[in-house]
Amino acid sequence: MKAAPEDQVILLDVQRLDNDVTRIAHRITSLQKGDQLTELGTKAAALRSELVAATGLVEDAERELARLESDTATAHARVERDTTMLQHVSNSKDAAGLQSELDSLQRRIGGLETAELEIMENLDGLRARVGDIEAQLADVEASRSRLVADRDAEIARLSSDRASAEQARADVAAKVPAELLALYDRQRARYGFGASLLQGGVSTASGVALNNSDLQDVRRAAPDDVVLCPDSDAILVRTAESGL
Repeated sequence: MKAAPEDQVILLDVQRLDNDVTRIAHRITSLQKGDQLTELGTKAAALRSELVAATGLVEDAERELARLESDTATAHARVERDTTMLQHVSNSKDAAGLQSELDSLQRRIGGLETAELEIMENLDGLRARVGDIEAQLADVEASRSRLVADRDAEIARLSSDRASAEQARADVAAKVPAELLALYDRQRARYGFGASLLQGGVSTASGVALNNSDLQDVRRAAPDDVVLCPDSDAILVRTAESGL
């Protein structure tokens, strides 16, 4: 293929802009995957599970405390009833029975009140644990919200940059003859690079110095010959920097 040297040089600008578009697209994809957001989401899910379990323990303890308080209230009511009855009973045997029941009720009340105190102490710790988990979860969710906002703002900025680069690419590519541009696009699609500057005998696309045989082939080529890089298969653009 033949193409004017100045048209071949334009391909370097097309390649640079294509690189910009690709770089921006990769950055957007990376942000959309959001590794840090995923990590925070996993942490938040774990904290929510902990919160459910801790809240369940609080509710269990509260139910047990309510049961103990109800039993204590019932026992106190029976003490009050038996005390009133004892004051009015005249039969010694009945009085002894009531006194025995009162003694038993007092012991039961003592046990219930001790159990209540233990439950209340346990509840303080359980409620503190719930509060701690809620605080951690709030911090994680706040961090996640900030990251989402920052990510969305950065993606919006990058999307604007990509649109600008794509427009610039279209404007520059329009200056390249259709056949030459088609070859560039084909090589880039296959190998990742469509054009490569030969700089001091080194192909910038591959970063590899051409060997003497390849350099001789390039030197023998006419200025308007389209030459492919032997290493990257990109169009090898020759300029004053090529060292030929």
